[in-house]
Amino acid sequence: MTTAKPYLTGHYTPLVDEVTATDLTVEGTLPPELTGRLLRNGHNPKPGITPTHWFKGSGMVHGIRLRAGRAEWYRNRWVHTPALDGAPYMTETGPDLTASTAGTHVIEHAGRLLALCEANLPFELTPELETVGAYDFDGKLRTAMTAHPKEDPVTGELHFFGSSPIPPYLVHHVVDAKGQLVHSAEVPGASAALKHDFALTRRHVIFIEGNVTFDPQEHSGIPYAWRDDQPARIGVMPRGEDGARHVRWFSIEPGNMLHVSNAYEDGRGRIILEGPTVDREGFRLSWNWWVGAPGRGTEPNTRSFTRRWVIDPVAGTVDEQIIDDLAVEFPTLNEQYQGVENRYQYAVSFPDEQGFGGYGVVKYDRSTGARRIHQIGDARLPSEAVFVPAAGATREDDGYLLTVVSDLKQDASQLLVLDACGLDRVAAVHLPHRVPGGIHGSWIPDTPADRPAA
Repeated sequence: MTTAKPYLTGHYTPLVDEVTATDLTVEGTLPPELTGRLLRNGHNPKPGITPTHWFKGSGMVHGIRLRAGRAEWYRNRWVHTPALDGAPYMTETGPDLTASTAGTHVIEHAGRLLALCEANLPFELTPELETVGAYDFDGKLRTAMTAHPKEDPVTGELHFFGSSPIPPYLVHHVVDAKGQLVHSAEVPGASAALKHDFALTRRHVIFIEGNVTFDPQEHSGIPYAWRDDQPARIGVMPRGEDGARHVRWFSIEPGNMLHVSNAYEDGRGRIILEGPTVDREGFRLSWNWWVGAPGRGTEPNTRSFTRRWVIDPVAGTVDEQIIDDLAVEFPTLNEQYQGVENRYQYAVSFPDEQGFGGYGVVKYDRSTGARRIHQIGDARLPSEAVFVPAAGATREDDGYLLTVVSDLKQDASQLLVLDACGLDRVAAVHLPHRVPGGIHGSWIPDTPADRPAA
């Protein structure tokens, strides 16, 4: 008798159909500034396919169209890459960067919608989520693209990197506000350590290498493993075309971080970096969930606690501490504060490693240290909470949090709209079926061309 993989059961049970539904039922009142599309990506293997690792499941993008207080449509579409039809990543001539799951994130930049997976090229989608094809920035992108690019809220530049288990280990790229790839540079001193996310400040690009590194003996399809002899480090690189030449690497305590909350320079020139991290045991429990092995945690992330690093480039030191004991992941913030000091940030809370505690949407006040939790309810799993500014916002937390909730008891899902200030419920949109627990997403506000004529 075989045990079902955890990423194919419960909240993560894949959908078997692509659906389009219109005129969705709304409870409460949708704020008029919520005019655009909430898009969310996640792993959803086709029927009959059991991937060897959660991250190997093919990507499916879910979209919800809001306008004028109405929920006009919902649709879900697989990203039609060669991997969806079984094409291998490794070929006789090396990696096929188009053989992507494309199941980690979905973003929009310069009018182009891209589904992302860090080992591959991005895949372009239409506004209705149909697949256009692999996109390589007019032939200029020759590496993979991280699933966590960062858009500078001031310049509109998109920064991202490509990492590889073989040299070059790390290449930094910059795309201008018009969508043209204008800069690529190999970053010296990087290793084969897993680099999933990074940070962008006003003056620096921050890379994080933990204890998880390339291991060809790992046969789950994701050849990475925890290594005690892999140094954990933070790379600090000045922004600008000559920045890579001046990167500095700082040693940190053992651990592994998947997602950055934010980073910024303080008034003393120090760099403050925050994000959820796991220790060796937390990684073991999480990895065993991701591959469906015995000795796993009850959740896809276990012992994931928010950590703060204070990097002093002048003194050459790093101070670090765990600043909260709640198990969280998927940190978000008001994106206008990316790269500068933010007061508020958000996350999804999970039960602890024994399965105690519930799911919730968390708000942190970094000035007071206060933590507020919106409890989602029994057997209800929220997705990453995406921040959308309110019309005429004057405060950092004037806005809304959008999260898609998987409800096992009702076998249904809702788009939940929360007030980002007090975490009170504002509205809920009923979706046509239960949406599996997924990964990352984006709010794509309408442009003037999207709006109907008066």
